[in-house]
Amino acid sequence: MSKRYFGTDGIRGKVGTAPITPDFMLKLGWAAGKVFAREGRSKIIIGKDTRISGYMFESALEAGLAAAGVDVLLLGPMPTPAIAYLTRTFHCNAGIVISASHNPFYDNGIKFFSEQGTKLPDEIEHAIEAQMDMAMTTVESAELGKARRIDDAAGRYIEFCKGTVSSDMSLRGMKIAVDCANGATYHIAPKVFAELGAEVIEIASSPDGININEDCGATSTRLLQKVVTAEQADLGIALDGDGDRVIMVDHKGEEVDGDELLFIIAMELKRQGRLRGGVVGTLMSNFGLEQGFKQAGIPFMRANVGDRYVMAGLAEKDWYLGGESSGHLVCRHLTSTGDGVVAALQVLKAMAENDLSLHALKLAMNKMPQTMINVRLTEKKDVVGLPEVQAAIADIEKRLGDRGRVLLRPSGTEPLVRVMVEGDDADWVSGLAQDLAQTVESVIK
Repeated sequence: MSKRYFGTDGIRGKVGTAPITPDFMLKLGWAAGKVFAREGRSKIIIGKDTRISGYMFESALEAGLAAAGVDVLLLGPMPTPAIAYLTRTFHCNAGIVISASHNPFYDNGIKFFSEQGTKLPDEIEHAIEAQMDMAMTTVESAELGKARRIDDAAGRYIEFCKGTVSSDMSLRGMKIAVDCANGATYHIAPKVFAELGAEVIEIASSPDGININEDCGATSTRLLQKVVTAEQADLGIALDGDGDRVIMVDHKGEEVDGDELLFIIAMELKRQGRLRGGVVGTLMSNFGLEQGFKQAGIPFMRANVGDRYVMAGLAEKDWYLGGESSGHLVCRHLTSTGDGVVAALQVLKAMAENDLSLHALKLAMNKMPQTMINVRLTEKKDVVGLPEVQAAIADIEKRLGDRGRVLLRPSGTEPLVRVMVEGDDADWVSGLAQDLAQTVESVIK
């Protein structure tokens, strides 16, 4: 059964455009409260990133939950993974995140965590949507939910992050640039690395409600690259607006993406004998990552794009480690969701244990050249399944052999087909991708 509001990562859109409106959030808070209150008196925790609209939606959700008789814990600005962690530690029935992750400030969204700090099961999301159709009512005054703010939330989460590495690990003598994307980690990430002994250069850590993700953070590392080279830092860490993604920069100013970070963490876990099973990537994971794992004897599984599918793959296999090239990395043996700070600490741990720079660790994976071309559709159509397109794909796959791969994937958010070819020669790959894109375009016309 399809959902009206919930997508693969909660409910998201432009502020002021349905459903991202105050009245919808009021009703959503009430509907979620009614569903969770079926189990008896419930408690739900709410956190948000630094968008200006977060205060408005926080108040609306709080009112709706209170009307349903649910108690509310308010965290204020906190990273998404922190909200997952605190949902568990406060033994809440659910956690609510007000964030649009890496999107611009004028977008916002809502996602829920279960009491285990994981994505809500489909049946709960369906139940909340069904409750949205009901007329909103208010419990008796004596049964209204109560709200209180958690003042030590940041300190709790900072200690949790530090606890994911051994107590004797020190970053003393390291200079690290930390780009907080003017987002939810602005008062968290710099303190984590500083308290472990690093000299921290803070970047984009002054949120004003509208500068979140603006030319900074994990989606735009140019500023971080400049700072790392200018300050002669050992490395840079770029987080996104809600702190669940991380991209790093080595001392040469070169970007180290999610695939490369995933490889570094996996190889260190394998060296320690602590890698359970294999690693889950996505359809977009670099072919070089797959080849590197094959050479290392590490099983590798590709899931659909999206952290929900990575988590589902990890749960299915009961594996520890998974992630996306965008930097959304899940260390399931340490936490229940993608966590940029925790993932960065695992990379720093690998550097310390092997006495190698980030650049040297990155070179262990042979990243394949990749060309991506977006072909715009004039109407919704299954272009990928057409005989002419399938024949063109088969021809390119035959030419690539075991030297690369091809992928055609409809965009989940735009009227596009993404044409992607990877291989061991950049010019060759570019030509193959252009040929395939032209075939797709001719079929559309």
